[in-house]
Amino acid sequence: MSTIPTTPFGERSTAEEVSAGLDLAGVRALVTGAASGIGAETARVLALRGAAVTLAVRDVAAGRAVAAAIDAATAAPAPRVEQLDLADLDAVRGLVDRWDGPLHVLVANAGVMALPELRRTPEGHELQLATNHLGHFALATGLQPALAAEGGRVVALSSTAHLFSPVLFDDPSFAFVPYDPFLAYGQSKTANALFAVEADRRWARDGVRVNAVMPGGIATGLQRHVDPEALAAARRAAGAGALKTVAQGAATSVLAAVSPLLEGVGGRYLEDCGEAPVVASRAASDGRHGVAAYALDPGNAARLWDVSERWAAGGPPLAAR
Repeated sequence: MSTIPTTPFGERSTAEEVSAGLDLAGVRALVTGAASGIGAETARVLALRGAAVTLAVRDVAAGRAVAAAIDAATAAPAPRVEQLDLADLDAVRGLVDRWDGPLHVLVANAGVMALPELRRTPEGHELQLATNHLGHFALATGLQPALAAEGGRVVALSSTAHLFSPVLFDDPSFAFVPYDPFLAYGQSKTANALFAVEADRRWARDGVRVNAVMPGGIATGLQRHVDPEALAAARRAAGAGALKTVAQGAATSVLAAVSPLLEGVGGRYLEDCGEAPVVASRAASDGRHGVAAYALDPGNAARLWDVSERWAAGGPPLAAR
């Protein structure tokens, strides 16, 4: 496995700082969930450095507003806006079919968090796993030839919430295990990390490198389903200054997407612009740092890949064996 270098950046670095001096003219980037929050900031900074950016969003009107603001503020090509509901695999396949030419950067940023009640897709997949993992899996695997054309990078946004749960291979859609919003969210974020491990193993020979990133604690619309009192208590427990700005939250994504410092690096879980330490338990983490060994385990990653291929082809959610 490639060795990740120590970078001069850290927890409080911004996306503009980690990309300073880069010329991304000719680079084509696709960012999901780019209608707000760190997705919009990631897209803005990539465009600021000259990349041609496509915003893949559920809310087209919001995406067009972000694209217009980016267009007005940068000299890059005007961003494209593509409608995408990651929980709808037909919609994912439609975007893949419409893509033409190489793709240098795919940032799998979109997500839903801590849905208060169990919701499933028409195929029976729990909605957070379907949106955060399966939709992105289908998108990335569908676009792999475009990524391989000129040696692209994929960035999969994970979270320290993965410490709440490994992938529940025997019951990923909560047919037996009692549903819990953070258990389900944690499972999906573990899946994002495992995707990076196996995708990088499979695709590195084609010049495609894949990493997972933890952006940090940022106050965005992602937390709209979380009980406000519980969220406030968690932030107090984390300590003053624990939250990042949106600009800081996008930094690790942008670093993984385009920095020469990470050339040839893949299959890693990154946080605060560096590699995260492995923690032995959730109690050993401060809630903002560290990665569980199960989220990096090659066996888990290969198993999830095989299951995800069956799911993406229409297989039932309990076919996780």
